[in-house]
Amino acid sequence: MSTTLSSPSSDHASLIDGKAFATGLRETIREDVRVFHDKHHVTPGLAVILVGNDPASEVYVRNKAIQTHHAGMRSFMHMLPETTTEAELLTLIKRLNTDPEIHGILVQLPLPAGLDARTVTNAILPEKDVDGLGEINAGRLASGKPGLIPCTPLGCLMLLRHELGDMKGKHAVVIGCSNLVGKPLALLLLEEGCTVSVAHIHTRNPKELAQQADILVVATGVQGLVKGDWIKPDATVIDVGITRITLDNGKTRLAGDVVFDEAVRTAGRITPVPGGVGPMTIACLLKNTLTAAQLLVTGQAE
Repeated sequence: MSTTLSSPSSDHASLIDGKAFATGLRETIREDVRVFHDKHHVTPGLAVILVGNDPASEVYVRNKAIQTHHAGMRSFMHMLPETTTEAELLTLIKRLNTDPEIHGILVQLPLPAGLDARTVTNAILPEKDVDGLGEINAGRLASGKPGLIPCTPLGCLMLLRHELGDMKGKHAVVIGCSNLVGKPLALLLLEEGCTVSVAHIHTRNPKELAQQADILVVATGVQGLVKGDWIKPDATVIDVGITRITLDNGKTRLAGDVVFDEAVRTAGRITPVPGGVGPMTIACLLKNTLTAAQLLVTGQAE
């Protein structure tokens, strides 16, 4: 969903309204959950595990619970102390793997020191790995086989499909190659028929590469990395980064990896921060939970 910026100038990009798109997606999921329950008498259940008391993670986990309930699903929260051992955490995951009321399992990252995220993530059954971060789901994605897709890349893809439709032949440049966003999104864009380039910390001239992009995705966590002159005229820009910065007056605001005020004068479409990619992540977590329930109950996504 795009909206034109309020400025009367014609040299401004259209905003990609991820918040509005996510709201519509959540309502669609809510209806799909109702239909699924009426047909199979099963309510999708999402278990979220939080280890420690990181304030940002606690807020995020509470938001997930609220949205899960709003979608008509069941939420199972497991708040574990900072002192939880890896063995204790793995025991909980093993129990949730075999619980028929649990269709999706998510371990909130980052984990406290002493807990290995890779070991913990891979302990979740692939069919319940609604974050899509386990190595089996990652392998399925790389092989072009069905699996649960990481939520943020899935959200980016849904926005791009809505804005651009057929993306075959477009040059997509992804800046950032994390397992969480950059790598899976590059694979998804390849499946869409894009020519994909990936820039990372060792890329010698990322600006020159970015200037070639019809689709530019930035997911580095480096606030203000991409300036307006990095962007090809009329390109579609997806800004995944989000950083809280302090202003001169002492107040704070959220900012992305792209210098929005510059980029908006060159791009054709752009996601704002906040209100762009962020709302899509939880919406896609709900989508993955419903998909997981469908697969576990019927053997196929409905």
